[in-house]
Amino acid sequence: MPAITLDALTRRFGERTAVNALTVDVPQGGVVGLVGPNGSGKSTLLRMLLGLVRPTSGQATVLGHPISAPARYLGRVGALVESPAFVPGLSARANLLSLAHLRGLPARRVDEVLETVGLTGRQREPVKRFSLGMKQRLGIAAALLPDPDLLLLDEPTNGLDPAGIVEVRRLLRDLGSSGRTVLVSSHLLAEIEAACDSLVVIRFGDLVYDGPTAGLLARGTSHVDVLPEHEADTAALQAVLRAAGWDVAATPAGVRVEGPDGVDGAAVNRAAAAGGVVLRSIVATRDSLEHVFLALTGSSDGELAAARTQAAPTTTPAPRSRR
Repeated sequence: MPAITLDALTRRFGERTAVNALTVDVPQGGVVGLVGPNGSGKSTLLRMLLGLVRPTSGQATVLGHPISAPARYLGRVGALVESPAFVPGLSARANLLSLAHLRGLPARRVDEVLETVGLTGRQREPVKRFSLGMKQRLGIAAALLPDPDLLLLDEPTNGLDPAGIVEVRRLLRDLGSSGRTVLVSSHLLAEIEAACDSLVVIRFGDLVYDGPTAGLLARGTSHVDVLPEHEADTAALQAVLRAAGWDVAATPAGVRVEGPDGVDGAAVNRAAAAGGVVLRSIVATRDSLEHVFLALTGSSDGELAAARTQAAPTTTPAPRSRR
């Protein structure tokens, strides 16, 4: 049974459609990235899953229970939505103890989650002394208190320094590999690429992609930049590579080789050697998740603004069939 199912789930605010007939199954276990441009409905979707916002139409389930009855599943869900709020004058440990008491959770969970997020040793300091990144880690600790089966995190790396981002990435992967389902939204696509097993990409409320991270990356293109040992061999190198069936163009870095089915650096090297050209360097490059994402959703603020204007108001299409 999927951890989350969405069936034509829709939420409108007046004439604006924030989430538009989404039909998605989120499998149990692993880390799932929820990505999209600002204003695409990511936070609205998370709020509907938590029972904070009612859908306009459609259905959804969380851990097998309908979102119309959140009390049935919220005890098994941990969440961090927007900036976490704590009592500034209390220590990190005291804040978590009060939350544990309110939820009827054992006090031992407090020390366990503090260690999990790397705040052991700082737990007795007042939260008002914490940096934004430390508060973010404390928020993740609060979400982990109930030892949840499902974890919903909205921008969990917000405010973290590079070392903190690496720690959170490792934490997310550990949580996913332990059997939990982690649904995380983020604008740091390099971190999403490194941490997530699968992706749900939405654009102004519409589903753009749903599937493995590797499947989306496969939509990107690759190229190889090569440089002959002797500059005089450049023209001969271009001719050899064109004869092998690749698209070839001169660049400041030497010769760029592209092909409709991708390019393999080793194959380029063999073709050059067969043509009597020795290469000085071979640099193979594949589109990053960020490049593929921008191709799907828009590459500039102006392009996104124009698309957002076209998308609103919008009518609800017929429900999509499940994959």
